[in-house]
Amino acid sequence: MLFGSSGIRQEFSPGLVDLALRIGAAIAAGASGIVVGRDTRTTSELLEHCVVSGMLSAGAGVYSCGIAPTPTVAHATRNTDAGCMITASHNPESYNGVKLLNPDGSSFTLRQQAGIEDALRATHWKNWDDQGHVRPIDAVDAHREAILEKVSLSGPVTAVLDCGNGAGSVITPDLLAAAGATVIGLNCNVMGRFARPSEPLEANLPYIGEIVRRRDAACAVIHDGDADRMMAFDERGRYIDGDHLLMLFAKYLDRKRVVTTVDASMAIEEIAEVRRTPVGDSFVSEELLSWGDFGGEASGSWIFPRHSYCPDGIYAAALLCEIASEWSIAEELDRMPRYTLLRESYRIASPREVMRAMGAEEPTHGVRCEDEDGWYLIRASGTEPKVRITAEGRTPAKAKEMLEAGHAALEKAKHTLE
Repeated sequence: MLFGSSGIRQEFSPGLVDLALRIGAAIAAGASGIVVGRDTRTTSELLEHCVVSGMLSAGAGVYSCGIAPTPTVAHATRNTDAGCMITASHNPESYNGVKLLNPDGSSFTLRQQAGIEDALRATHWKNWDDQGHVRPIDAVDAHREAILEKVSLSGPVTAVLDCGNGAGSVITPDLLAAAGATVIGLNCNVMGRFARPSEPLEANLPYIGEIVRRRDAACAVIHDGDADRMMAFDERGRYIDGDHLLMLFAKYLDRKRVVTTVDASMAIEEIAEVRRTPVGDSFVSEELLSWGDFGGEASGSWIFPRHSYCPDGIYAAALLCEIASEWSIAEELDRMPRYTLLRESYRIASPREVMRAMGAEEPTHGVRCEDEDGWYLIRASGTEPKVRITAEGRTPAKAKEMLEAGHAALEKAKHTLE
């Protein structure tokens, strides 16, 4: 299967370079105008040239953003046929890949992905007098201005910002400053290497809390490699887990119908009507097209349908600063319901085979078991050779019980394949 839970991601290799050329031609077969951008990885420029070459060979017009976050590329795609982002998002630097976007910002659906895979088997070459062309566009300024029209700080705010040397570096520092925040920037350059692991997990950010407290900041915002994700810290220097960040945005925006994934906490159901999807922002955005007024994943993807159907970590960063200018984020978090939620992952040589042995129809969707007081989910990663187990309980003991039950089910499935 070519597509994972959020686009195509692979270890960088000659095969990925060849695939990029063919994907470009396949996209162009159904689109005459395409926006292309890339993240800051050392391999992204090469892959961008390959994708664009494929598009040109099939006769498409290409609008090039250069280095830009995924939500910035999505915003620029509004008046074209499709968008293409060269990125592996939060994966390690050795990975890269492609995300495909619709004009409304949503990721390509399963049906569209299948269409691209079919198109890869065909030839889309145009004659010399029907080749495509490239035009540069300033997508960053347009995206920044669109966000500034919607976000307004009610007072002075100091915000710590860690872009992780990713694509957010080209927009978020200037955006927050223009909105009225005093920005303490960390890793906000596009040097092509990540000073920290790209995924905005608490374990990867041990230095942030102390900086927030020492500088008396109102919050901290953290991006991954392509800035479709945003995670945060409150003014006490505490990492805000994704479930409570989801609740914070829903409460502040007064959103009563929330779309989230099967691995998100039960707590959100105490403040909003909830619909759940398989893990992956593409599934959340697809559901939001027909229901709901806000959505997101606990991993840090936040989708604001009135703004875009693309997860927009840039918009989320500005919105968090707005919230910090009006509320004590720490006090709001302390008032929210909180259950024990445990997440673990394991490297396995054949995660998809193990998940099928457990009865999963789609390995990346996984298997979920629940009772009144807790649940566990076991699923294959869509981007790495891993199986992830998530468990939650109304008490710590119940969460541990559900996690152990998940472990037992996983071990049983592994033994059936030996």
